[in-house]
Amino acid sequence: MPQIKEILVSSNPWWKEEFGSGFKDREVYKDIEKYMPLPQIIAITGLRRVGKTSLMYKMVEDGIAQSTDPKNVVYFPFDEAIAGDIRQVLKEYEELMGVDIGKGHYLLLLDEIQKLDGWENQLKAVYDRYKGSLKIIISGSESLFIRKMSKETLAGRIFEFKVDTLSFSEFVSFRSFNPKPVGLHEKELKKLFDEFSRSMGFPELVDVTDRAIIRKYVRESIIDKIMYKDIPGLFKVEDPAILDSLLNIISEDPGQIIELNSLATELKVSRHTIASYLSYLERSFLIRKLYNYSTNRRKVERKLKRYYPAMISVDLLFRDDDHSKSRVFEWQMVTQLKAEFFWRDPSKNEVDIVMPGNPPVPIEVKYGKLDTSGLSAFMRKFNVGKGYIISREKEESITVDGKKVTAVPAFKFLLDTHKARLTLRK
Repeated sequence: MPQIKEILVSSNPWWKEEFGSGFKDREVYKDIEKYMPLPQIIAITGLRRVGKTSLMYKMVEDGIAQSTDPKNVVYFPFDEAIAGDIRQVLKEYEELMGVDIGKGHYLLLLDEIQKLDGWENQLKAVYDRYKGSLKIIISGSESLFIRKMSKETLAGRIFEFKVDTLSFSEFVSFRSFNPKPVGLHEKELKKLFDEFSRSMGFPELVDVTDRAIIRKYVRESIIDKIMYKDIPGLFKVEDPAILDSLLNIISEDPGQIIELNSLATELKVSRHTIASYLSYLERSFLIRKLYNYSTNRRKVERKLKRYYPAMISVDLLFRDDDHSKSRVFEWQMVTQLKAEFFWRDPSKNEVDIVMPGNPPVPIEVKYGKLDTSGLSAFMRKFNVGKGYIISREKEESITVDGKKVTAVPAFKFLLDTHKARLTLRK
């Protein structure tokens, strides 16, 4: 088992030599930067392998560039199996460097902190003691604030930022492709969008196209570690195999409406177990839950929910039939737009995504033929004048019952997300 001092020396190369993070721009980093000058702790959460550690290395690089002494920047990963706590890490650092953290300005980055028992109280004590001299950054592979205690212990002392998988714009940047002007590169961008789907937005899969490698990466680097290590460490899971089966059901059929009683009967467990396991998967960022849109919040909670996986089935991802491609396309847009609502009425009129607002914005996702029936029903019911179709490549304006429906290719929409979202809210 490595000792704290050994980990400190091996994990902080900038103490001995010049350091470059090799960071590729992430949209979330612009949000985080604004909070760096404030005294509060910054917490970076998100699914495994989405690039949280890379963000921390970027903070190291920027801190040094902004005149922080490299030896005053301390990174410590808790993914190493060690006995100890945060105070011991700081004590070992002070002895190693011959410094007093209470005197001066220091940057402390603690990676995978959720693996440290009682991290919340330890962090609170360190923050309160060294406030003003120590800026603290922490990361966790799931939401660090699943437990109510965590929120209460650190209330007022912390800002949380969730790191998602890559956006399409980030993926294009990672591939070192300049997409402007978009009209000049439509052919290339359509191809890149297909490749983007197969990466599932993971930085380490940006240049990988082999099905076997993608399957092994997703299974062993992400799913198995969360299912059999992270979740059981946070919750009481009596049967991890059932948890795995539940995730597989959602991954192979993204966007299905889950009926708890039916699924409980299928998996031969209680309804309560299904509800609890779905909650565990959602809190660990493995699935996304969409509510059936209503202007009545009570009805929203009572209605059936639709579930999408963070990572779609690799077999589905590589199928060539239009139905499978359509399912993948829908999953991708729900994920990219961070959707929270869909809509379905008793007559089974449906809209894939509803962005809440006044008025709400209905969005249909269509891989092939454009269909406005669901949008039309929604716009009539909620007295909405505009609807949108995100297509694979079609671009046109359609008038339905005096209401306007705008179809836009996904790659165009996602390359100008800010403008597009402003448009949707008009």
